[in-house]
Amino acid sequence: MSQQEFNTALIELEPNLERFAYSLTANHEDARDLLQETYLKALTYKDKFEDNTNIKAWTFTIMKNTFINNYRKAVKQNTTFDSSDNQFMINSKSENYGPDSMYSHSEISKKIDALEDDFRLPFQMHTSGYKYKEIADKLNLKIGTVKSRIFFSRQKLMTALKDYE
Repeated sequence: MSQQEFNTALIELEPNLERFAYSLTANHEDARDLLQETYLKALTYKDKFEDNTNIKAWTFTIMKNTFINNYRKAVKQNTTFDSSDNQFMINSKSENYGPDSMYSHSEISKKIDALEDDFRLPFQMHTSGYKYKEIADKLNLKIGTVKSRIFFSRQKLMTALKDYE
């Protein structure tokens, strides 16, 4: 397929590609950007297109993959990484942290502190980021024991805190 034939075929696909882009993005501006990016990739990688194959399917695949890659990149950029101890507060979507939530936090901490040492220590280590194997090694326990104690700690806390949301 000559360059001219290839370009003509791409131009004829524009209405279909634009509808598909809009169905993916649900926004006219983003759809136009996706269409432009798809055209750029199709023209850049024209040598990868095999003659006598379906150019429409090939171009739609480029668009779909471009959309997916852009989405993954956007999700990755919206994740905040920090070295603080409380990453829940950083990566949480809710921004309603007021006096009520701090009160709940102190109540939860009291309930955790009230657990027996056999359950509290593995649970606190796990919530601090230790792996099961590390907890087992430090406390001289089997991994299965560590997992069950963490599980039962959660169960006890859910029972003790059932009035909290």
